[in-house]
Amino acid sequence: MASPRLETFCCPNRDAASQLLLAFQPQVFCGVCLGSASAGLALSALQLLPKRGQGARKVPKAAASSSSTILLLISACDMLGALGVIFRSTVWLGFPDFVANISVVNGTDVWPAAFCVGSAMWIQLLYSAGFWWLFCYAVDSYLVVRRSAGMSTIVLYHMMTWGLAILLCVEGIAMLYYPSVSSCENGLEHAIPHYVTTYVPLVLVLVANPVLFSRTVTAVASLLKGRQGIYTENERRLGTEIKVRFFKIMLVVVICWSSNIINEGLLFYLEMQPDINGSPLKHVRNAALITWIIMGVLNPMQGFLFTLAFYGWTGWKLDLRWRKSEIPWESMSTSTAAENAYGLPSGNSVNFPDSKNTTAEPNHQADETLSMLSEGSDASTIEIHISSGAHELDGNDADVE
Repeated sequence: MASPRLETFCCPNRDAASQLLLAFQPQVFCGVCLGSASAGLALSALQLLPKRGQGARKVPKAAASSSSTILLLISACDMLGALGVIFRSTVWLGFPDFVANISVVNGTDVWPAAFCVGSAMWIQLLYSAGFWWLFCYAVDSYLVVRRSAGMSTIVLYHMMTWGLAILLCVEGIAMLYYPSVSSCENGLEHAIPHYVTTYVPLVLVLVANPVLFSRTVTAVASLLKGRQGIYTENERRLGTEIKVRFFKIMLVVVICWSSNIINEGLLFYLEMQPDINGSPLKHVRNAALITWIIMGVLNPMQGFLFTLAFYGWTGWKLDLRWRKSEIPWESMSTSTAAENAYGLPSGNSVNFPDSKNTTAEPNHQADETLSMLSEGSDASTIEIHISSGAHELDGNDADVE
């Protein structure tokens, strides 16, 4: 799981609330984290691997979108974060004596503290980067509808995401462990900056992404109306599909991370009390411990739940057969077909009108934009194909007349 409390566990003079969590069934908690992270990592990999009967998941270079790249990077960050949870939990379960040396203030062995700090930073950095990529996805979706984004913007997203994630992570850790690991957590002036830098990207996603998604949905409605001049049932269903996808993304964030916010609120309340072990605070302690276990289950499962929100369930039948790499001069004969098709992660493609037909060019741009937003959705693929086909048939009928 991903929590700023992981870094406070590395402090020998940790606060009473952190000690309460650390002393509560550590083997059971690490086992829960290990099982949840392993299941989430395996299911995420299963979702992303190619499947039989879905065709090749190849996207022509001319039709590649930054949104599809961002979706894969979000999944990659979650999977690497889950891998860090697996490594940390395995060491805590397999080598209890090694971990116990973290609590020794004057210990000469620096490796336990180095492992504790390094693994906690790895988990925090990857999940923070995932939140920044999720924010970039919301921004990119809005810019795509406004025709202001493309693969060139992915470089800016990389700079913003990794730069801010590393900067905030290093700053928070430096403030927490100042002047050294053995003397960290000596006051709230060390802990508060660390917690703020950890939860800034999460709060940004919870606040900014719904606003950006709402604006994107409104812009999509206008774009759909402009494709044929009318707002048909097909356009309405496609707009609903995109809206549902955005809702699923935000629902995953709320489900996986609301327990973290509740847990931190309860722990800060306990820290403000003179004696957290008093009987009047029994229910608060129980609530904090329950949400702590829930965090261990839900945080590592975020990657798998995101793949469901992005692509839906892709099935169990893997296609791991080796495929012959394409020869450059062979691709020239299919370049025209590639220009009129947009590959989706699920293996489907969206057929657009011929780009040589100048009357269909606006619809071609609109369909390409909509396919980026609904990438991986079979329902959206069908609607785009039907709408494009209907418009093409109307044009042919007009030519016959």
